Amino acid sequence: MHFETLAVHAGRKPDPASGAVALGITVSTVFARNADGQPLGDYNYARVDNPNRHALESCLAQLEGGIAAMAFSAGVAASAAVLFALRPGDHVIAPLDLYVGNRLLLNNELKHWGLRINYVDFTDLDAVRAATTSATRLLWAETPSNPLLEVSDIAALADIAHAVGAALAVDNTFATPILQSPLALGADYAVHSSSKYFGGHSDVIGGAVVARADTPLTQRIRRHQITAGSIPAPFDCWLLLRSLATLPLRIRSQAANAQALAEFLAAHPAIERVHYPGLPDHPGHALARQQMRGFGAVLSVRLRDGKAAALRMVSKVQLFARATSLGGVESLIEHRASSEGLGSTAPEDLVRISVGIEHIDDLIEDLRAALAK
Repeated sequence: MHFETLAVHAGRKPDPASGAVALGITVSTVFARNADGQPLGDYNYARVDNPNRHALESCLAQLEGGIAAMAFSAGVAASAAVLFALRPGDHVIAPLDLYVGNRLLLNNELKHWGLRINYVDFTDLDAVRAATTSATRLLWAETPSNPLLEVSDIAALADIAHAVGAALAVDNTFATPILQSPLALGADYAVHSSSKYFGGHSDVIGGAVVARADTPLTQRIRRHQITAGSIPAPFDCWLLLRSLATLPLRIRSQAANAQALAEFLAAHPAIERVHYPGLPDHPGHALARQQMRGFGAVLSVRLRDGKAAALRMVSKVQLFARATSLGGVESLIEHRASSEGLGSTAPEDLVRISVGIEHIDDLIEDLRAALAK
């Protein structure tokens, strides 16, 4: 089935008792057993599974084309489950341009776990290949990356990982399965912050890992989800599943807006550079056209007059909300280095923009006025 159909129907079926088409919310933490101690139905305890989580995971697995999905309480919880499923002494290769939450997770928590971590330019395949060792167990890719929108070759990275017996995990949050299918390109895991485009309305926190195969590593990730209890609440699962039905409509509208906004900003004299793979002069444009079905709805710009100009631009907008996130129906803007705080690797002159579903003329006019001021 096509993505639009899967987004509406996957994981959902009318309630056999009432005929309700909309899935209800099951808040019970416990499920009854019969006299010989066996569960009456498919569930025995809410930390292990829940009807709402089961429906969400079924939908996500089908959208990403994986064998199974695991839902988590946050995007970083999903990342942590993959990383903590590794063994002390294992080697991980991560990109230089990386979401700050995952960088903090790797630097502050996983090193104590005994992982050895290298940061490499993932747009340079020779550098990635040279960084691999016999102890490499995971390549962690992020494409497009946050906040520089770099594009990495998923199929080539999968080949590099598999050549040394490692797995490839791809953070697919920016693209979503509507625009990019990492598992079909050879990746072993697609990882998401469900708080972003899956939720789509800036009102729910969640994360997800979708696996291509049922491997020992996949089983350890699932075990971490259950034993560590980093699970989403039933209502959060219900919200996410409801929002997934409109994901194809939202992401395509947002990506179209982002393309127009990127073209406008690329021609503006106050802008030094626009980072957006939909622009022909982007270094990853040809690769993005090859492995994506659209270029996403996040872009970042660098101001010609540096940090002060970037801060002024952010301060003068009226329609864009000054906030740190992405993927919602409303457009957001932020000075990324200020948002990331101490230790940020974002350039001081960089502004990150998450494009919503507002009318493109209004978005352009708001930025035009902000830059004029």
